[in-house]
Amino acid sequence: MATPSRKTSTPSTLPSKRALLRDPSSEVPSKRKSSAPPAPLPLQSSRPFVEGSIVRIVMENFLTYDICEVSPGPHLNMIIGANGTGKSSIVCAICLGLAGKPAFMGRADKVGFFVKRGCSKGMVEIELFRTSGNLVITREIDVAKNQSSWFINKKSTTQKVVEEQVAALNIQVGNLCQFLPQDKVGEFAKLSKIELLEATEKSIGPPEMHRYHCELKNFREKEKQLETSCKEKTEYLEKMIQRNERYKQDVERFYERKRHLDLIEMLEAKRPWVEYENVRQEYEEVKLARDRVKEEVRKLKEGQIPMTRRIEEIERHRQVLEARIKEKATDIKETSQKCKQKQDIIERKDKQIEELQQALTVKQNEEHDRQRRISNTRKMIEDLQNELKTAENCENLQPQIDAITNDLRRVQDEKALCEGEVIDKRGEKESLEKERKSVGDNIVRFDNLMNQKEDKLRQRYRDTYDAVLWLRNNRDKFKQRVCEPIMLTINMKDNKNAKYIENHISSNDLRAFVFESQEDMEVFLKEIRDNKKLRVNAVIAPKSSYADKAPSRSLNELKQYGFFSYLRELFDAPDPVMSFLCCHYHIHEVPVGTERTRERIERVIQETRLKQMYTAEEKYVVKTSFYSNKVISSNTSLKVAQFLTVTVDLEQRRHLEEQLKEINRKLQAVEAGLIALCERNRHLEHKDNELRQKKKELLERKTKKRQLEQKISSKLGSLKLMEQDICNLEEEERKASTKIREINVQKAKLVTELTNFVKICTSLHIQKVDLILQNTTVISEKNKLESDYMAASSQLRLTEQHFIELDESRQRLLQKCKELMKRARQVCNLGAEQTVPQEYQTAFQDLPNTLDEIDALLTEERSRASCFTGLNPTVVEEYTKREEEIEQLTEELKIKRVELEKYRESISQVKERWLNPLKELVEKINEKFSNFFSSMQCAGEVDLHTENEEDYDKYGIRIRVKFRSSTQLHELTPHHQSGGERSVSTMLYLMALQELNRCPFRVVDEINQGMDPINERRVFEMVVNTACKENTSQYFFITPKLLQNLPYSDKMTVLFVYNGPHMLEPNRWNLKAFQRRRRRITFTQPAQ
Repeated sequence: MATPSRKTSTPSTLPSKRALLRDPSSEVPSKRKSSAPPAPLPLQSSRPFVEGSIVRIVMENFLTYDICEVSPGPHLNMIIGANGTGKSSIVCAICLGLAGKPAFMGRADKVGFFVKRGCSKGMVEIELFRTSGNLVITREIDVAKNQSSWFINKKSTTQKVVEEQVAALNIQVGNLCQFLPQDKVGEFAKLSKIELLEATEKSIGPPEMHRYHCELKNFREKEKQLETSCKEKTEYLEKMIQRNERYKQDVERFYERKRHLDLIEMLEAKRPWVEYENVRQEYEEVKLARDRVKEEVRKLKEGQIPMTRRIEEIERHRQVLEARIKEKATDIKETSQKCKQKQDIIERKDKQIEELQQALTVKQNEEHDRQRRISNTRKMIEDLQNELKTAENCENLQPQIDAITNDLRRVQDEKALCEGEVIDKRGEKESLEKERKSVGDNIVRFDNLMNQKEDKLRQRYRDTYDAVLWLRNNRDKFKQRVCEPIMLTINMKDNKNAKYIENHISSNDLRAFVFESQEDMEVFLKEIRDNKKLRVNAVIAPKSSYADKAPSRSLNELKQYGFFSYLRELFDAPDPVMSFLCCHYHIHEVPVGTERTRERIERVIQETRLKQMYTAEEKYVVKTSFYSNKVISSNTSLKVAQFLTVTVDLEQRRHLEEQLKEINRKLQAVEAGLIALCERNRHLEHKDNELRQKKKELLERKTKKRQLEQKISSKLGSLKLMEQDICNLEEEERKASTKIREINVQKAKLVTELTNFVKICTSLHIQKVDLILQNTTVISEKNKLESDYMAASSQLRLTEQHFIELDESRQRLLQKCKELMKRARQVCNLGAEQTVPQEYQTAFQDLPNTLDEIDALLTEERSRASCFTGLNPTVVEEYTKREEEIEQLTEELKIKRVELEKYRESISQVKERWLNPLKELVEKINEKFSNFFSSMQCAGEVDLHTENEEDYDKYGIRIRVKFRSSTQLHELTPHHQSGGERSVSTMLYLMALQELNRCPFRVVDEINQGMDPINERRVFEMVVNTACKENTSQYFFITPKLLQNLPYSDKMTVLFVYNGPHMLEPNRWNLKAFQRRRRRITFTQPAQ
């Protein structure tokens, strides 16, 4: 008998598949039973995980595993192994471990079937990464009970709590776009357009979208059924009424009155019992609350007694300490005063010594200064006498001085004239600079407006913004004109009309570049898309311009309906852009109206036959049915404008630039003249300085001898006075020393007395500080106790008051209960010991259980019963059977008609909430899907398809693809494309959905089966490039085989799965030991 194989999967991080084939030690076979799993590799734990990623998977007695632990990486995880080894078991463990439904896996509908055969229990444990601490979810499965026990971080919990924790991390194991098991791959690929729409709504749409769709289909089907049923029942009912018209009304009124009277009797009997029960429940609640509060009051009173005693003891101790502190303070004050007196006397002695020393120092400095001044004066007299001897005889220099004065006056006149010209030039320069600044500010204001538009483009479409920057630097590469994205080139004449343009032109075309040449567009796309990998849009303007094409009807004809302009007249744009928009969006044919247009919209649609039009806040699209030739219109609310609200007048900006150039030219001419004048002014300044210096030298030579004689006479007089002022320094020093010795003897005696007083004062301070510390401790303890006592007293007062209120309420409710019980028994005619009869109990169960409902129903029934008078019982007996049938049919028909009207109203409301979000969602999917196909050099589109807008069960998502450039786009069907092409299309559609559905990790099981090598390689490259980017979610890719020489990334983690009866136990798994053993075997083998 064959035994079940035991399996394991162990992560092994490999940079490429070649490395895997070269290194046999990377393959990790292991047989696991009950030992602890090996720790994850350090390389994986060091990589960054996103919030909610899977860090560890543990399986025990799960499917064919005894025990196994998997440690995936944070990015792309490739799980590889032969068919049947247990790859999909890991997928099942992830699904069930994260509270997924067993039926979703497509294997079994009971969780017990996932436990290994022969075992009574199984376990799955998932560890999820969280920045606040990893989340470990454990699910223990009991086969016998077919139940699960849940644990979070080893603590018992419920499945609901687990589901909430998983949902908080944005994990959806029931979402095919995040979690695609092997058994669901074929099912997803075979979906029809209608089924594909339903799957897409469930996968990525808002939770209410699929519900709205189902409601629409059900409402429509019910509407058809109700219309048929109402018609049949109406015909039959009319026949019955014709036969029994004379008796129908009397019989119906008789039975109706009897039913109302019976119901009134039971309601009046039940009402006092309901009122009694309400009061009794309130009494029980108040009684329990009163008992709890009473016990709380007792505990609070007992807790206050020891606290009061302790406060009194502490207060007595505090009073003793404060008395001792006051005594010490008095002693310290007396001793400090004595110290202060001695210290003042010592300071006065120090001051006397300092005054004597300063007086002596002053006399010494005066004598030294006198000797120095005498020496300096003698030297100066000698120098002046020598200079007087060598001085020249005074000559007649006046003619030379007069000549220099005349030259100096002439130079100053020329200088004043030059400075006047400089001032004029500078004034002219300042005027031009102010004008240039004003023009520059206006240009900057225009540039800021343009930058606002570019900032919006950069924030929303970064690739398009980067392409604009490249185009501005490389315009020389193009032969004809290339226009930047339409949203940058359009300038609204009035910002409030921007919403019409943005709602009319698709966002893809708003950010599209416009070319006049096909060759230029191919050069641009090759550089931007192929080389720079930027996602941009490009369009070609028509060869013949449509910019000035006249509308089919004059605007004057439409003004009577409130239209004031066509879309083309609301903005300015370059000719290629305007031509493209007229050709493809017919902006010269689409009028814009006001609120007046909306008020008469039905008349506008019937009389004008316009295909598209705008009112103040809505867009209307009018179509004609191919089958019934009926006019069908739809309207949508306008979205708020985002990009075109900023307007830039490019013509005015060009005029300002020309004006700035002219101002700069004038400034250059003025600055050149100013430089020449400044140079001339410097030359005159230099000549003026030279003449002044020559005149100064001549004047100095003329007065030098007279000055020397006066200086010599003055210095001799000063020298005589200084020699007469003599001081005896030795005598002054002897007198000062004698006085200082006498003062020092007195000072020494005072210092000894001061030292004794300081010691006494220090001792007293130490004693006082010790007492203050003791007192502080006692006061702190007392304050804490008093605070606790006050809090407890306050709590006690509040609790006692609460107890009194509850007790009064209890007594009041008890009395009320007795009164209500007595009245209830009187209503039912019961004695004091009798119980409520069974017929009353049975009738009471079908009646309302609240007083408000009973009173409302009583009022209604009494009003109805009062309407029936003058009935004959004989008529009822004769025609009861026939009347019952008529009554039943009438009631059924009424209900169905009301139901039919409700369905019609519901259809109108639900359709609006469902269709508009669905169109936006499909447009996003189409954008992602088309980009993926473009990267594979193919083409693909996704659109919302329906033949009749009212057949909601016929709506579907149509996928059209083209794998060869020579063919056209064809709808994806099981017959037109090959199996590999269908697999590629399905995979890319799922990737497009995944781009719109952010999640911590994704699982795809064997999606590459059936693809040819070329398409499989392309898809694999996309998966690697997408899943190995920075800050991307974790990705699990399960496959039994791979092509050779595929591109790999260092961020990938490769997990191998082996099975067999001889797998190594986990506690014996040691990669380093295997490598050492392999080396020993290699070294010890004999040479061949």
